[in-house]
Amino acid sequence: MSYLNVPIARTNLTEAEIQSVLDPLRTGWLVQGPKVKEFEDKWSQFTGSKNSIAVTSCTSALHLSLAALGFGPGDEAIVPAFTWVSTANVVEHLGGRVIFCDIDLETFNLDVTKLEEKITGKTKAILPVHLFGLAANIEPIINLAKKHGLWVIEDAACGFGSRYHGQHVGTFGDTGCFSFHPRKAITTGEGGMITTNDDALAERLRRLRDHGAAMSDLQRHLGAQPYLLADHPDAGYNQRMTDMQAALGASQMNRAANIISERQSIAAEYDKEFSALEWLSTPANIENYEHGYQSYPCLFSPEEVKNAVKLADFQQISEIKSARNNWMNQLLASGISTRPATHAVHMLNFYEKKYHLKPEDYPNAWAANDCSISLPLFHGITENEMAHVIQSVKDRVK
Repeated sequence: MSYLNVPIARTNLTEAEIQSVLDPLRTGWLVQGPKVKEFEDKWSQFTGSKNSIAVTSCTSALHLSLAALGFGPGDEAIVPAFTWVSTANVVEHLGGRVIFCDIDLETFNLDVTKLEEKITGKTKAILPVHLFGLAANIEPIINLAKKHGLWVIEDAACGFGSRYHGQHVGTFGDTGCFSFHPRKAITTGEGGMITTNDDALAERLRRLRDHGAAMSDLQRHLGAQPYLLADHPDAGYNQRMTDMQAALGASQMNRAANIISERQSIAAEYDKEFSALEWLSTPANIENYEHGYQSYPCLFSPEEVKNAVKLADFQQISEIKSARNNWMNQLLASGISTRPATHAVHMLNFYEKKYHLKPEDYPNAWAANDCSISLPLFHGITENEMAHVIQSVKDRVK
């Protein structure tokens, strides 16, 4: 086989999708106009959400969700210790306190058995993450939130096409927050979407994304008095999506089901080829969960990792990490890009110092941080690229 370079992800757009960006440039409506509305409507239809609100990023979506619900200084929010840093950062931005909860190493998602012990009198919100396209175990999270009167903001950055007992993620809690970063299945470069079934909350979110305006520019221009400026009931933000981004997103939504199906097929082929490898655990497949496969995260040396966590054997975790890194270097030398699945936020400098945390405070997140690996998975990957990844994984030099 000839030498191939296989990236961890690659944006794959059709010519029609590329051309769609020109439409708003021709009409002159560039920000939060008709293309944004079209994208929002298509997103609601696909996810089954009553309201969809397009914003500048998933980080903006999380931030606006907390702000719209009334989260503020001194409030606490529970966040998985293994996630992208944005999930925790938005709590900090609003003056809140991050309370980390460890994860389940089988799923990389929040361990619901450890959740209730994290709730205090200051807890206002839970931010479960549907990591890598696998839904969190959301039903017990929702039940706990109702029991304690807490908000649930679903971090569904990776959740496009992910379902829990047939229901799309992002539609269980107060809000769901999605990402359109280039590593996501639907991309607008940067961009995000908030979903909610609460009409009043949706209206507040729409105001907050647009400087707090009671009426959008599009609504004003289509109204009877387009020359009048809107009132501003809230001190909002500027987190509006452009129509160029929305045109690209709306165009991709025309093949949304095919995009998910292709990613699931790639994952199924990987699962089949790697099932006999004792030194690599592939992503969890759980009954009544539909995986969207934003990425393909694996655990390296899973039995050794779990044993090391159980025994609090820090040296063994370090040795497994070293072996994983050596293998990642082997793959890189073969032209295959990999990544750790994501990071343990409590091990990042800011959170480690502010909250005086140690890696072993959340041992499963620590193990996932040091011993996980994501392999290339993206729609548009070629058969030759897949074959190269599969053979290179199987040819690992121990």
